[in-house]
Amino acid sequence: MTDLPRDLREALDAAASGASGAALSSSFKRLSTRYREEVAATAPILKSATDVVTYSAYRMPATFGAVRAALEQAAASRPGFEPVSQLDLGGGTGAAIWAASTVWPSLKSVTVVEQVHEAIALGQQLAKGAEAAAVRDAKWQAGRIDDLGTLAAADVVTVSYVLSELSTTQQEKLVGQLAAQRGLVAVIEPGTPTGYERIVAARDQLIAAGHSIVAPCPHSLACPIPRGRDWCHFVSRVNRSAAHRQTKGAELSFEDEKFSYVISTPAVPEPAENRVLRHPQQRKGLVSLRLCTNAGDLEDTIVSKRQGPLYRSARDTEWGDPWPPHP
Repeated sequence: MTDLPRDLREALDAAASGASGAALSSSFKRLSTRYREEVAATAPILKSATDVVTYSAYRMPATFGAVRAALEQAAASRPGFEPVSQLDLGGGTGAAIWAASTVWPSLKSVTVVEQVHEAIALGQQLAKGAEAAAVRDAKWQAGRIDDLGTLAAADVVTVSYVLSELSTTQQEKLVGQLAAQRGLVAVIEPGTPTGYERIVAARDQLIAAGHSIVAPCPHSLACPIPRGRDWCHFVSRVNRSAAHRQTKGAELSFEDEKFSYVISTPAVPEPAENRVLRHPQQRKGLVSLRLCTNAGDLEDTIVSKRQGPLYRSARDTEWGDPWPPHP
């Protein structure tokens, strides 16, 4: 279960408190319908200050949870990695910089590029009270994601929930720019079949440009999942804040955010472990794990009670974890 940092949760609740419930509800219905379409945008989707507040209230928790879960896997794969700078492209109101700062307290210099001025204004407002200096002192830059020019160098570059708003040509151009980076590149998309296809295309392009995969794949070979029959995605369970529930008209105190992602680097990769691709299936005395292996294959493995400590580890293993577990 992912909890928003207290400082972010309080800032979101304060921002939402200034808008009427009816306005938030109306904006939410339009935005949620538009984002579910997952088609390229010909104009900014966020059209007003109310849209931006609504977006931050209902999407920042989910985006934060997905980005943090993805970056945590990268951090686990590279335990000595302590990035100092982050570049967040199409950053909206800044969910990815909040997420990265919880994973890597070493971050000092953060830049967010966003085209909607109201989103920049709210992102800056939310960041004012952040405990993390990297978030509080972040630089916010107005710019179109499809017209960025040469990207500034950064130890970590994040692009979350952005590719779906671009045409195929624009996606290829952006990923090509990401491939020229010397740091860690993280691309996150919705955990839908179409979101996965965008991630696979980005993954292939990054590998062709000389990058190695850090996560989630334990290899840089072709994806072994049968295309059109299944897709690789993961889930982050997020606690809903008061503003989150109000905006969505939701009753449950949590929601599950499904996401697909790829994180790569031009550096020499660390030795990788297998990755759990589905919820482990537990039966009496047995745990069944669906794995993507570091040999580039899909494999089903069964861990029995007779295997003692390994069995206990399997019972605690979750979807998206490496296997076997770290000592």
